[in-house]
Amino acid sequence: MPKITLNGVTVDFPFQPYKCQEEYMTKVLECLQKKVNGILESPTGTGKTLCLLCTTLAWQEHLRDTISARKIAERARGELFPHRALSWGDATLDGDNIACYTDIPKIIYASRTHSQLTQVISELRSTSYRPRVCVLGSREQLCIHPEVKRQESNHMQVHLCRRKVSSRSCHFYNNVEEKSLEQELATPILDIEDLVKSGQRHKLCPYYLSRSLAQQADIIFMPYNYLLDAKSRRAHGIDLKGTVVIFDEAHNVEKMCEEAASFDLTPHDLASGLDVIDQVLEEQTRVAQQGELHLELSASSTSTGLNMELEDLAKLKMILLRLEGAIDAVELPGGDSGITKPGSYIFELFAEAQITFQSKGCILDFLDQIIQHLAGRAGLFTNTAGLQKLVDIIQSVFSVDPAEGSPGSMVGPGASQSYKVHIHPDVGHRRVAQRSDAWNITAARKQGKVLSYWCFSPGHSMRELVRQGVRSLVLTSGTLAPVSSFALEMQIPFPVCLENPHVIDKHQIWVGIVPKGPDGAQLSSAFDKRFSEECLSSLGKALGNIARVVPHGLLVFFPSYPVMEKSLEFWRARDFARKLEVLKPLFVEPRSKGGFSEVMDAYYARVAAPGSSGATFLAVCRGKASEGLDFADVNGRGVIVTGLPYPPRMDPRVVLKMQFLDEMKGQGGAVGQFLSGHDWYRQQASRAVNQAIGRVIRHRHDYGAVFLCDHRFTCADTRAQLPSWVRPHVKVYHNFGHVIRDVAQFFRVAQKTMPVPTIPAAAPSLGEEGAVSAAVPPSSLPTRKAMSLDVHVPSLRHRCTGGPQSLRMRRAACVWSMSRGLSRPSGGPGGCWLPWNTVNSWPRGLGMRPSPGRRHASAPPCQSCVRRDQQMNREAGGGRSGWSMPRRCRQPGRRWAGPSCLWWL
Repeated sequence: MPKITLNGVTVDFPFQPYKCQEEYMTKVLECLQKKVNGILESPTGTGKTLCLLCTTLAWQEHLRDTISARKIAERARGELFPHRALSWGDATLDGDNIACYTDIPKIIYASRTHSQLTQVISELRSTSYRPRVCVLGSREQLCIHPEVKRQESNHMQVHLCRRKVSSRSCHFYNNVEEKSLEQELATPILDIEDLVKSGQRHKLCPYYLSRSLAQQADIIFMPYNYLLDAKSRRAHGIDLKGTVVIFDEAHNVEKMCEEAASFDLTPHDLASGLDVIDQVLEEQTRVAQQGELHLELSASSTSTGLNMELEDLAKLKMILLRLEGAIDAVELPGGDSGITKPGSYIFELFAEAQITFQSKGCILDFLDQIIQHLAGRAGLFTNTAGLQKLVDIIQSVFSVDPAEGSPGSMVGPGASQSYKVHIHPDVGHRRVAQRSDAWNITAARKQGKVLSYWCFSPGHSMRELVRQGVRSLVLTSGTLAPVSSFALEMQIPFPVCLENPHVIDKHQIWVGIVPKGPDGAQLSSAFDKRFSEECLSSLGKALGNIARVVPHGLLVFFPSYPVMEKSLEFWRARDFARKLEVLKPLFVEPRSKGGFSEVMDAYYARVAAPGSSGATFLAVCRGKASEGLDFADVNGRGVIVTGLPYPPRMDPRVVLKMQFLDEMKGQGGAVGQFLSGHDWYRQQASRAVNQAIGRVIRHRHDYGAVFLCDHRFTCADTRAQLPSWVRPHVKVYHNFGHVIRDVAQFFRVAQKTMPVPTIPAAAPSLGEEGAVSAAVPPSSLPTRKAMSLDVHVPSLRHRCTGGPQSLRMRRAACVWSMSRGLSRPSGGPGGCWLPWNTVNSWPRGLGMRPSPGRRHASAPPCQSCVRRDQQMNREAGGGRSGWSMPRRCRQPGRRWAGPSCLWWL
């Protein structure tokens, strides 16, 4: 592996790095050596993960080698050369006072999810570095005790685990101390799945094993909510003093900072907590009334984790009732609107329920004992989720320095400014009240009020990390643009900033702004136009034409789920969806997590199927598909963004966030240090668009096209929010025909100049319409379900009539057979002519263009297709957006003539 020297540190890189990678590693080293923070943007596909790992681990080795050299020099100076100074032992440690190996800073590598961390650990294995590694996870992910795993909620798993650990009744935990130092467990680079397998093989607890390994680890991997949430930091014993903290995929950090410090306390939470306390009160009262001695009662209670008097339980119930009453007593304006108060109001509200800095320790202890007492029980009234939420809320509210929350000041100015208290009607009470089970008798008694404590400054969590003694904080992602405003949001200094170019060449990316559809109608996702028939129809026609010229996989991103579902409903009703499915079958991102992997697997299989013309994946900006999924090579040759995904403008949280930013910007001394509310609102949409764009280029030899289908992208301010590597390639098209012409030319060139990717064999064998073939084993039948729009979009639960040999399938058979260059289409009586403009504008070199002088000019047409063409041409009134009649070629070399002869499936 080549070794390069940057800033005096030798980095062992798996291959000769590109110039942008060297620049990225230099900036990382600058952060580490100068002990400063950095914001580094590097596009997806530039190898930023590999650069981060190699640079930070090389820096650690450099420190270790320097300490070794110093120790050798000190010994040599004293024993071998008592009267000579040895300069090679006086190497500096970048101004650090590091005297021994244990002082070398740990690296904490945080990403959004464990699946992303698994990819990072896989990258680490490909390097020459072999550090001591640890990955932290929750009990839900790591616990292997059968009884604990059966618990329905995470907090119940936590409390049952604690009980077993404290009583030494978990043999998996008991084995940790004995076996955790074994070479097989301490030295390998294990991801979270490997950790669980090792625990099962050696019969020891993976959760406590990971915490043990963290003590000696050089690099620790964890999801970044473990760092941002003070409660999680304490639970996992994370010590940040002197560490280097890296946030990968940091475009989500702003949102995660705010959510980790915010909460919503609903009437159902309080009611369910009161019901549980009532249950425990009745239970303990019955025990006392049975005449048992108080000593026996105490012994019994202690053994179950409950060490409370009946009077303590009654006081706790009174506290919850007073809190409920204090929230209900707040006067609200009419309707569903709420009232907003300063952040310090939360302490006044809690003080009415006698929850203060002085009493919170005792209250938390009592709540914890009750949850522990009920851990492991089954039954309707043992759901302690409400009590656990109250524990988390009290810990969050009173996490500020007690001095700041003294009776004189109530709360420090920093926390007061970062939060707003919003009290609003519980709009979900009707759904709860409809349930008739006994559990909800108390919860559904009336409509209550929701207490929301919202943090609007991500800098609040960032400043807390800095106060923990972090040496350097590095935030990096492929989509942080605009970087300057991102740094303002974090509210801590970032002396090192970088906006890296991409490693690809200009012929590997095509970016076009498409303000109008094929029929000349304006494309817009603005609130007043997004559901108009004109816009939806024009967008459907645009997608059909684009799907025709983009090979293999096509990704279509909508601003939100309602917009996607309404668009599909419209296209289904007007036959647009069926036409799209003929060429590229549709796969739809589901709202729920449950069916997502099934849909993704089916989409990948469809794209990789032999002879496939590809597939279309409909997804949502900020959704699951736009966050870190790999659509490399044929899985994502094109990305269509159908609008600017602004946050819901009337959402109370959005309104308050914008007001908060305007207040901060308008305060004396803070001008220029905060974004305005309007700027923040625009950037939320831009970052979501940039994240979707990042799906198209995934590595050095990838290529693809980006279509920005909204007239608002033509605005210079909006274009300026795009990533720096995208902006030089953007072109505005005022004629849709030129879009198709240029994209076809782009893919012809890319197909000839770029290496052909290896397409993995698809597991299922897909039929012509995307349905599973009869030869496919039963295990692959879910593919049919994954492709069905009806399954994922509730408004489309009606089926088109027609058997498996309908005109639709025969038409598809003709088109696909022609695209494969077959002499006779499968399933049809003869050859099929394609419309002239289709053949003439078909991308060359894509393996699916009919020969100009052969099949389409000489074969007799399929009669079914002719009849269908005639019918659709009549329906379209001969307009340019309908189907063109099949005809013989006029000149094999004739170019496609523009939007007047557009043809789409």
